[in-house]
Amino acid sequence: MKTVLELIRKAGGWHPGLYLKITNEPYTALVIEAVDESGPCGLPVVSVAHYSEWNGDLMRDPEMCFELGFAGGAHLSPFYWRKDFLGIEQWSRFIQDGNYCFHPQLHEQHESFAKLWDKNLAAQRFVEAFTDKCILG
Repeated sequence: MKTVLELIRKAGGWHPGLYLKITNEPYTALVIEAVDESGPCGLPVVSVAHYSEWNGDLMRDPEMCFELGFAGGAHLSPFYWRKDFLGIEQWSRFIQDGNYCFHPQLHEQHESFAKLWDKNLAAQRFVEAFTDKCILG
């Protein structure tokens, strides 16, 4: 998710309370935010989502959560995917009963989707659409 990392960098870097909303017509706005809870490996979490509205409710279309790591350079590692319109919520890495759980095939799907999404965000020029007005937190 090089595009998301670049947007975070342009916003001054990750920090608790980070909240970005990048509007880029005709595409659905992109929301990037720091999550208060740590990820399955204890690292900071970044949520990335497109939100649509349906019957007055905000719907994630989709949302992914990533752990933000710095070893070997800043990188995002996915562990959660959600698409409200399909009623799907998936964890490929999580803690259960104090144990780290990992679903390799699902994690591979999450990584593959993240790469495709990143490619699309770059092609849709979300970095170029970013201004300081996108920083809401």
